[in-house]
Formats: sequence, structure tokens, C-alpha cells
Amino acid sequence: MQSQPFIGILGGSGIYHIPSLTDVREVRVNTPFGNPSDSIRIGKMHGRDVAFLARHGRHHTLAPSEIPHRANIYALKKLGVRWLVSLSAVGSLKEHLKPGHFVVPLQFFDRTKARLEHSFFGNGIVAHVSFGDPVCPRLAAILYQSAQTVGATVHWGGTYVNMEGPAFSTRAESEFHRSLGFDVIGMTNLAEARLAREAEVSYASLSMVTDYDCWHKEEQEVSVTQVQKTLAHNSELANRTLNHLVTHIPLHEKTPCHSSLANAIQTPREYWPKERIEELRPILAPYL
Repeated sequence: MQSQPFIGILGGSGIYHIPSLTDVREVRVNTPFGNPSDSIRIGKMHGRDVAFLARHGRHHTLAPSEIPHRANIYALKKLGVRWLVSLSAVGSLKEHLKPGHFVVPLQFFDRTKARLEHSFFGNGIVAHVSFGDPVCPRLAAILYQSAQTVGATVHWGGTYVNMEGPAFSTRAESEFHRSLGFDVIGMTNLAEARLAREAEVSYASLSMVTDYDCWHKEEQEVSVTQVQKTLAHNSELANRTLNHLVTHIPLHEKTPCHSSLANAIQTPREYWPKERIEELRPILAPYL
């Protein structure tokens, strides 16, 4: 590698490339957790090194439950990513969060069934990271301000409930999630946030509202056609947000997220299996 990409971008449904990424080269990264969703495209944005990965694959060949989250985050960490921004389509569970709006959620609620795949640890090395505040507040604030600056209607905070998918919600499920006070619903971000915390990467999410799930009686029930139409309308605004964001990330600043393992590893160092040390070396490097 000639340079290290400090900023990572994960693209979701409808975001399969970043038009403003220049001098692009593609890199395939081997990981102990299999192959990432796609090759990682590394390039320049405003003179800064950026790594982009389409979480569903560039041709959307991976369903939400098939996304290799561990491989994705591991590969980005191995390349040197310290700041990671996620773009994703979500359904709204609140009247005021309208299709076309952006949301920067600060909380996640897990409704998935694959929790064992949402951690790098186990098999000889046990770690329990603090996850009360799953989003990096520093990065989230910059992301929110960037969306505001470019003219997006963006909302600060709220809870993203992560359902399993790939089917959209039933009306009963949608009403249940609304009754719990959740704000948006999606299928991918919880695993990313948890793994990024274990990898000591600052993580924040830009949720792009495409629909009202299926609870809103006066709105059309969510469909792929509806989601794609709204995402196409917002893609330029999302790209403008990223362009502003990239120039304002303090590349070498250190947040608490960048040392989240400091007091989290429970297994004494002398008992770490050698094979696990090698597998997790990009993540464990500061503690070896």
C-alpha cells in the first residue's frame, strides 16, 4: 500500500459507488472471517484517502443476513481505517421522519438472530466492550453538520431498530416497533456498529428514509420500487454530504472509540492462543 485510507465509507442499498472518489484502485483483502462483500475501492476525496465498500456487493448480490460483517470491518481495519461512515436505507417509524429525510441515529436495538457473528472475540480471547453509546458522538456530530450544510433535511438522534430481513415488516411488527418508541428500522447497522467498536474504529450512520415501513395508513406500503425511487432522488445529496464530511474529519484526533479495548479484554495476555493472536493481529496490535 502506498498510503493508508483513514476514512471508510460503507454503502448500502442504492449506494454502490462514490462518484467523487478519484484515482481509484481496487483491493481484495483476505480475512479470517472469509471474503468481504466486495473488493474495496481506495481513492482520493479532496486529497484525503478514502476506502469504499458496498456492503451488499456492487451488484446487490448479498441479502442482509448474508453480509459478512466481520470480514467487512476487519478488512477496513486492516487497511488502516479509523473513521467509518455508514450509509443505509431505512423505514420511518415516526410521522415527522419523512421519505427523503436523513437521520443520524445514536442508538441501536438488536432484533437479529446472528449475534455470535457480531463479535471478533471468543475462542480463547474474551472481550466485553462498552456499548452503551454505540455511535461515536464526535463523528456523528460532523456527519449531522455536513448533511445540514449541504441542504438536507436531517434529524439528530433516535433509535435504529435492526430487524432480520430480507422481507420487510408485517404491520404487527411495525406497530410493535412504533409502540417501543423506535425511530427508524433497517437490516444492517447494528452489527457494523458493534464490530467497529471492537475494532477501535469510530463509527456513525447516515440513515436515509425511503418509506414509512407499513404502518402508515395513508402511505403506500414499502416496496423495492419505492425504496429505489427515493434513494435515486437522494443520492446526489448523500454524495454532497460525504464530500463535506471528508474534509472535516479530524484524521489524527483520538476519540474514546479508538481505545475501546483498553479495559475490555478479560483474558490475561499469557493465555491468548497464538493462532488467535495472529487472526486478530490488526485489532489486537496496540496490546501485543
